[in-house]
Amino acid sequence: MDNAGNECYIHPAKGVLMKTHFYLGWFRNFFPEGLKRVLQEDIIDRKSMVMISSNPSTYEDDGATERSWLDQAGIKFDEYHLINDRIQKEDAQKLIHNASVIFLLGGNILKQNGFLMEYELSDWIKKSRAVVMGASAGAINMSAKWLCSKNFGDEVEVSSVYEGIGLDEFSVLSHFDLENNMELVHRELSPLSEEINIYASNKDCAVRVKGEEIDIFGDVYLISRSKIQKLEESL
Repeated sequence: MDNAGNECYIHPAKGVLMKTHFYLGWFRNFFPEGLKRVLQEDIIDRKSMVMISSNPSTYEDDGATERSWLDQAGIKFDEYHLINDRIQKEDAQKLIHNASVIFLLGGNILKQNGFLMEYELSDWIKKSRAVVMGASAGAINMSAKWLCSKNFGDEVEVSSVYEGIGLDEFSVLSHFDLENNMELVHRELSPLSEEINIYASNKDCAVRVKGEEIDIFGDVYLISRSKIQKLEESL
């Protein structure tokens, strides 16, 4: 624990802070047992969960679904906070600083990306010792960069690469129907995969980064240098 009571890990050999990040798909019911167990083990500090909206100006994005996943897993917090544009920038940054868990909600990836930039939250999230989680759009925005394409359901005419928070040096395509669109995914993401690894997943999947270790839950594919392979589960 650090002085604020947040969980952190120190690499025994290097003395380097080891942070924990969960890149989630979307769960049709609740977290499966294996993932639930890992989350229970990793989320030790449960003082404050801070959720970041993906549609910050409508006030309908309240995180009820994502919160229900954690509730069902028996992971409950003393305080819950939702960051949208009703909250002042400085107050949002303070909530991030004091968070035990930061959860980027699923929904509109472009609006969430713009909101993160407007409120200057990315650096605060990167510096935080909290466990950081993202579902669907939230997971994509956690990554270093990501492809915005109408073929992935984004409301754009021209495909372009956006900068994410950059918690880890890879890209994520989360909560996409890979099984029926594998050729499309491969074609669209091959150029980006020449410069950065891409983890692509469908529903009920997760990628966990803990320190330098990357663990897989569910059907997750790695696209690297235009080659695609299914990864073995390790959670």
